[in-house]
Amino acid sequence: MAKPVFNEVKALNSIAHDTKIIGNIESEGDIRVDGILDGILNCKGRVVIGPEARIKGEIHSATAEISGIVEGEITVTDLLSLKSTAIISGDLIMGRFSVEPGARFSGICKMNAGEKSHLDIEFTGFKKEVS
Repeated sequence: MAKPVFNEVKALNSIAHDTKIIGNIESEGDIRVDGILDGILNCKGRVVIGPEARIKGEIHSATAEISGIVEGEITVTDLLSLKSTAIISGDLIMGRFSVEPGARFSGICKMNAGEKSHLDIEFTGFKKEVS
């Protein structure tokens, strides 16, 4: 008889629209922010910033969906998604990037910042370096 398989379920954290936090947040699970955060948000899972949310500080996560206002650097190891209501002032560093029409950001955008600064593209029969 096979042993049952238990999947680890991480908690979903939520900061309500009428909540203001001054300080840093560390989360192993996913987190949704609809309120105000003045500090650094470190999350090993998914971050969702709601359309009424305001963040002043840094965001570090595996994936992120931004609909609100963020003033500060956003670093995402996988997919960063900016929704149409997003307003970002700060640098964006991510693995993959999705932007809906209407989203606004001011800053430097870097994809796969940990990789080489140039790409090697191989075509049949020859190799070309793109900088």
